[in-house]
Amino acid sequence: MTDKHRDTVLVVDDSPESLGFVTEALRQTGVTVLVATSGAGALSVCEKITPDTILMDAVMPGLDGFDTCRKIKDSPGLQNVPVIFMTGLSETEHIVKALDSGGVDFLTKPINIDELKARIKVHLKNARSVQSAHVALDAAGRHLVAVSSDGAVQWATPQIQSLLERTGAADKSLFQLGKALGTWLDKADQTEVRRTSFMLGLSENLSLQLHPLGRVGPDENLFRVTAEDEASQVAALQEQFGLTQREAEVLIWIAKGKANKDIAEILQLSPRTVNKHLEQIFIKLGVENRAAAAVRAAEVIFSL
Repeated sequence: MTDKHRDTVLVVDDSPESLGFVTEALRQTGVTVLVATSGAGALSVCEKITPDTILMDAVMPGLDGFDTCRKIKDSPGLQNVPVIFMTGLSETEHIVKALDSGGVDFLTKPINIDELKARIKVHLKNARSVQSAHVALDAAGRHLVAVSSDGAVQWATPQIQSLLERTGAADKSLFQLGKALGTWLDKADQTEVRRTSFMLGLSENLSLQLHPLGRVGPDENLFRVTAEDEASQVAALQEQFGLTQREAEVLIWIAKGKANKDIAEILQLSPRTVNKHLEQIFIKLGVENRAAAAVRAAEVIFSL
C-alpha cells in the first residue's frame, strides 16, 4: 500500500473476536478499516462511504451476509465493489449461495490472514480494471449497455441515458431495455445467434438497433446501441455534410443498402430524381460511389 492511496476495507461481522482479529491484521498492512456488526450497519456505512473491498460474514442475526450483499449490489455505485465472504460454513450450497448473491470469493474461518491479504489484493486489482474500462468507455462517447442474463442492467454509458430521455421516461426505458435484452439472451442461448443484431422498439418515437458485442464478465453481456430515429439521423447528416433534407433522406437509405429503385418508391420520387440527389451527395461527401457514401453516413448515424 502507498501513502498516496490507502485502500478502504469494510469488515462486517457480528462476532467481536473475529472482527477484532481481522481488523487489527488489516490495519497492520496499512489499509483503512471500517467496521459494521450487522447487515443493516454495513448498508448504513455504504450509504456514506464507498469501500474498496467488503469482507462479509455470511451468518449474522437479522439481515444475513447473503441478503446484505444482494442489497449492496442493487446500488449502482457499489456494483463493482468486491465482496469476499467469511464463514465457518464450507458446504457447496453455501459457497454457491455466496457467489449467487454477488460475492466474488469465499474464505472459511478461521481466517488465514496471509491468504486474506493476497485475495484482497487480487480482487482490488480486478475491480479497478473493470472500473477503468467502464470509465474509458464512458469517455469514448459510445452507446453501450451491459446486462446480466436475466435482464438486469449492470451499467450503461451516459450516452445511453441521453438516448433514452427522448422517450420522456429514461428510468423506465432503461428497465424495459434490460428486460428485452434478457429475453433476447434467453432465446439466443437456444438458437445460437448471439452475434446477430436486432431491432427493439421502446416507444412510438424511438426504435433501437442492438449489436451484441459478447460477454465481458461472468454475467455481463455487452451491447452497442444505435437509434433508429430517422429525424435525428436526417438532422445529423444535414449538419455534418451540408445536405438538404431530401439528400439526407436518400443517404440514409443508401446506408441501409437500398437500391435507387427502392429509394424512389420509399420516398415517392422518380428514379431520375434519386440519381440527381446522389450526384450532389457524392460531391458534398467527397466520395465517388454509393459504398463510400454509405460508410460516411454510417459513421455519423452510429455516433448518435
